[in-house]
Amino acid sequence: MNVKTEPVLILVFSGKRKSGKDYITDLLQERVGRDNCAILRLSGPLKSQYAKEHGLDLDKLLDASEYKEQYRAAMIRWGEERRKQEPDYFCKLVTRDEKASKPIWIISDARRKTDVEYFKTTYPTATVTCRVEAELQVREQRGFLFKKGIDDAESECGLDEGVGDRKSVV
Repeated sequence: MNVKTEPVLILVFSGKRKSGKDYITDLLQERVGRDNCAILRLSGPLKSQYAKEHGLDLDKLLDASEYKEQYRAAMIRWGEERRKQEPDYFCKLVTRDEKASKPIWIISDARRKTDVEYFKTTYPTATVTCRVEAELQVREQRGFLFKKGIDDAESECGLDEGVGDRKSVV
């Protein structure tokens, strides 16, 4: 049985779509070891709840498929409504996950200043923010295509300035 303890390190990653966040966080977890480190995705509880309420396939919403892309705008709107009621709703949910018993957490998908503020306020000595950036041409090679209403929304632009203690270009 796992006993929940406070994390010793929380790496909060942000970056635009197709910047390489998942690649970097997966690689980091492999290097640190799965016994010591968990990737906690803020989008996980959001997508899980959205799938339940709308009768959708959760596994397809969790991967990098076209299925997820067709629901992205509606999920963003739905998530924003939840955040208006409780800004740290999804942060609280993910930290209650069974994986949060590991001493090192990697938050792979911070999107808003309220996400970063939650971790910096709740776990001030453990939290380090990391920004992943990639040139537009590289992102396009990875399949990025600008979508109005998505790529110019807070979920993509809210952390563009001044949130990363560390910055990586991939």
